[in-house]
Amino acid sequence: MKSFFKLNMLVLSFTTLFFVGCDKTDPYPVNFPEPRVHFLGTPIQSVQILAAGQAAYDVTIGSTDVSSSDRIVTYTVSSTTGAVGGTNFTIAPGNNSGVVTIPAGGTMAKIPVQGIFAPYNATGRKDTLLISLKEPSIKPMKPDTIRLVLRGTCFEGDVEYAALRGVYARTIEKFGSGAPYGPYRTTITAASAITPSTGVITVANIFDFGWGPIRFNIDYTNPALRTVSAIADNAITGSNAGDLNPQFNGRLIAVRQFPGDLGTFSACSNTLTLKMQLGVSDG
Repeated sequence: MKSFFKLNMLVLSFTTLFFVGCDKTDPYPVNFPEPRVHFLGTPIQSVQILAAGQAAYDVTIGSTDVSSSDRIVTYTVSSTTGAVGGTNFTIAPGNNSGVVTIPAGGTMAKIPVQGIFAPYNATGRKDTLLISLKEPSIKPMKPDTIRLVLRGTCFEGDVEYAALRGVYARTIEKFGSGAPYGPYRTTITAASAITPSTGVITVANIFDFGWGPIRFNIDYTNPALRTVSAIADNAITGSNAGDLNPQFNGRLIAVRQFPGDLGTFSACSNTLTLKMQLGVSDG
């Protein structure tokens, strides 16, 4: 009877290492990163121009290293909204281009942007400046451009939907002839434009019983007469008409706008007055 054995082969690879001596007194080359310049702060910055002679807004730039000599940084200015240097803003020494100096031993310099009050005084005007770092100067890092928004006092026709969204921690409710209830928390979970002067918002937790969202139209065609109106919905998810009257327990809430009695809102103070009629689904 023959016996068979499986032969496992282990292959070893040998590497020959060569060690070379060195002279510790010899200088070694050191590679330092190339200096760069960049903006400090957020990519989008904003300033309100509220009075004539208001202090300039400083756009700050910084360098990635320190030098023993002054360094010149070059920048250019343009506008996506038609703002004109000398009319809407000034930047010394030039309105459309210029230079600033990072002093020896320092890492920062400032570009002073002076907004001119008159064109922004209660007109609702808002401009965007693009300030870009350029060569020749210290090589700029990416992103090499910031947006600086110039605006005057708040204008009710300038609705920012992102600003409307979020938690409203001081919601006060008036239902029927009862005493006001609250404050409690509601949330505008969505807000978007339909036209340049109308939009839709979605509000969660109205009535503070965990009801699903209720939608409203907002209209600021006339900024002095802004309106909010409930969008009719015959079945609010998560609602229970028994919260209004026990005899309707288990049925859903319906909602519609009060005829001829609209709500209102303020984009400047982030307040809304919502008016609606509550009813019972299918009845």
